[in-house]
This record gives sequence, C-alpha cells and structure tokens, in this order.
Amino acid sequence: MEIIAFGVQVDERPFLERAFAGHHQIRSLDVSLNRDTAPIAHGYEIVSTHVNADLSADVLQTLAAGGTKMVAQRSTGFNNIDLQAAADLGMSVGRVSAYSPYSVAEFAWALALAVDRRLMRAGHRTRNFDFRLDGLMGRDLRGRTAGVLGTGRIGEAFTRIAHGFGMHLLGWDIAENPRCVELGMKYVASERLFAEADLITLHLPLVPDTRHFIDAAALAAMKDDAILINSSRGGLVDTAALVDTLKAGRLTGVGLDVYEEEAGIFSFDKSLDVIDDDTLARLMTFGNVLVTAHQAYFTQEAVGQIIEATVANVEDYLTGRTNENMLVTRGQLPAAAR
Repeated sequence: MEIIAFGVQVDERPFLERAFAGHHQIRSLDVSLNRDTAPIAHGYEIVSTHVNADLSADVLQTLAAGGTKMVAQRSTGFNNIDLQAAADLGMSVGRVSAYSPYSVAEFAWALALAVDRRLMRAGHRTRNFDFRLDGLMGRDLRGRTAGVLGTGRIGEAFTRIAHGFGMHLLGWDIAENPRCVELGMKYVASERLFAEADLITLHLPLVPDTRHFIDAAALAAMKDDAILINSSRGGLVDTAALVDTLKAGRLTGVGLDVYEEEAGIFSFDKSLDVIDDDTLARLMTFGNVLVTAHQAYFTQEAVGQIIEATVANVEDYLTGRTNENMLVTRGQLPAAAR
C-alpha cells in the first residue's frame, strides 16, 4: 500500500522512509494538509499528517470522498482534528500519545536560559564584532522559583532539570505527580504560582478549559521580572494580552516555541512574504522575546519514536486491532472523547 504523508520536514523524511521500508510505500510531501491540498490525497486509504494540518470537518469530508479511511497524525496534540466528523464519516484516527519528554523539556530550558542570559542579543552583537556587555546582564536561577503548569511526563522532566539547578518548585495540575513531590515540588493554586514564580513554563494540553490559560489576568498576577516559556500549545497563551504586557515593560523574557495562529506560518519559509498577522509581527519586535517554530520535539530520538508509533498505528488499523493511540476506530469515537 502507498501512504501519503503531509507536512514532512526534510530531516524527517529519511526516518519515514526507513520505518516504512519493506512494509509500505510512502509519498512524502512538504506541503501541509488543508482545504486546498486535501484533493492531493485522492485515492489514498491512509493519510499521515503533521500537528498543524487542518483536519476540520470539510477537509475530512474531502479526504473521505477520495477514499481515505485512516488518518495517522504524527504528533501528540490533536486539537486540529474534528473527531466527531471523522467518526461520522466512518474513519479511523490515530496519534502519538507519547514520545521522548526530554526533547521538549530540554528545549524549554534552552529557551529559558537564552532569554535569561540574553543570548540572542549577544550573538547578534558579536557577529558584528560588538563585544560590549551593556544590557546583557542575566540572573542566577539557583535559589529562584520555577512554576510548572502541567506536571506530566514533560513537566516532570522539566522539573528534574529545575531541581538540578537548585530552584524552588511550584506546580499546578489536576492531579499531583508523586515523582515531582519527591523532588520538593509544592502544588498550589495557579494564582499563587503566577504571583510567586520567577520562571513559568507551560506543559498543558490544549482543551477548552485551558485555552488562554495565560490571559490578561494571569499575566497581571506575574512578577514584573518573570520569565514565561511556552513549548506546549500556542492557544494556551492569549498572545494579544501578552503583547500588551510586554508593551508595558513587564516580564524579563518570553520564550515561545508555539503560537496560537501558527498554522500556515510555522514550518514554511515566509522570509519573502508580507506577514499580515499584526500580533505575531509585533511580538517579534521585542528584544526580550525569542520565538522558534515549533521545534521543541525535533530531536532524532523523539522523531524516531513518533514515526515508530505511526507505523504501529497503521499496522494496527490494517489488521483490525486498536491501541491507546487510536482516537477514532472505524467510526467509533471513545466515550471519553465525545
């Protein structure tokens, strides 16, 4: 069988080809799946997608009309998929429920250290042979407080690194992680975490209850010199409110690997285009903000595990089996997902 994969990165392509070799043919495309590109999948029973693919009801209808019966998404997040529409169309939908948590946790720390120690500004200066230290003073993180919003596998990995730095640990989640408690984490209300943390990092899923979890009120509660990191989902942060906060001269630094309107922008070369997203354009003007293009997961280990899980999802679909990664199985939507 030939499978079509959308949104495949150049570095990802060899992993896909090796994983499917001897089993199925894989057609890798760098374009993202959306209303305009969905007809390309005509005749393909299995379509593999990236986290920023548009899998709304009308796109799924186009896929189904072309013969697609299974969507294998190469990511943990699935807020871009209309699961009810997929179920109504009799499709199967799989995702990757877990991969290396260290890839994202370590990248979140890279963002935190970069904005704390002004590494982007320093790098730009030294490239121009400007070796002054003016405006580059950072802060020791040892002895300061890290606030971790979401303490699952990735949040726990971030917490372990924070513990190694000698930081005080505050956490917020719907359930406590005993391994984080063993490291000295104290679970508190989100309002207290916002008020006391020097470094705040987001590791929450994007669901209706967490959309704009960091809103104007949350930002107002934070310390003026706090650092905010988001390597989870862009919709967790009200970006317009964040821009207003930065315009007021608040927050020492912000590191964002995700953006709530990133679909159609991230993973593409827009260097010659006019960016009509005024919020993103304004965000880029702040010297204490570092934006990267959803690359936290992008390590050899994590990508390898994502593709291995995707291959397993495909094989289980073809043999009539199911697994924990299947969100919809042949039109059957689990009760928990309804």
